[in-house]
Amino acid sequence: MIRIANLRHRIVDIPDLVINARYVAVIGPNGSGKTTLLSLCSGIEEPGRGTVRLLGRPPSTVKVGWVGEFPDRTLLFSRAYDEIASSPRFHYRPCPETDERVRAAAVRVGITHLLDKTTSTLSGGERALVALAAAIADDPEVLILDEADSHLDGGTADRVRRVVRESTASHILWCTQSMDIAAEADYIIFMERGVVRYCGTPDEVFARLEETCFYPTMWRFRR
Repeated sequence: MIRIANLRHRIVDIPDLVINARYVAVIGPNGSGKTTLLSLCSGIEEPGRGTVRLLGRPPSTVKVGWVGEFPDRTLLFSRAYDEIASSPRFHYRPCPETDERVRAAAVRVGITHLLDKTTSTLSGGERALVALAAAIADDPEVLILDEADSHLDGGTADRVRRVVRESTASHILWCTQSMDIAAEADYIIFMERGVVRYCGTPDEVFARLEETCFYPTMWRFRR
């Protein structure tokens, strides 16, 4: 369960929100506070007021995997292998177990051929896949993606979608500009000017957004 109470931080103002769903899409216009909300849920930021609880605990005590919109800003190591190994190493996994986790994550994402490459030589899509492999390598309890699909070609975006859906995480929070991806979620949060304007199942939320740009393209064909 994700529980937010009396939260006020920068633009975000959420008095009360309880989410029992596993796969949660966060959508809304630019500047609506989506990234700030995800940063608070990940533990990257601490709320100025109020509380965020994931699985009944503060985010800082939860094992969170994070994939951002711009991998260039978050990749820490020059070699893809070392980037993927960072989370197991930070959790003091033994070397053989770390190696096993790195190679298993690379197989799941389909990037075993990139393990010995330097990240500076990779394409943007390849860096995004390395970041995703790093996020899942240590089996996070919560997986958070902040527009990780925004600059990817269709094939790479589909691969990211598959890996995310196969994740063992208890909760997946995905901020996306793709309403077709959002439509696959169990639960949707639509934010506007820092507040949760609508929340609920895809059917419930998109019923309120049918005449806006925030409506799945594929759904328009079936109307």
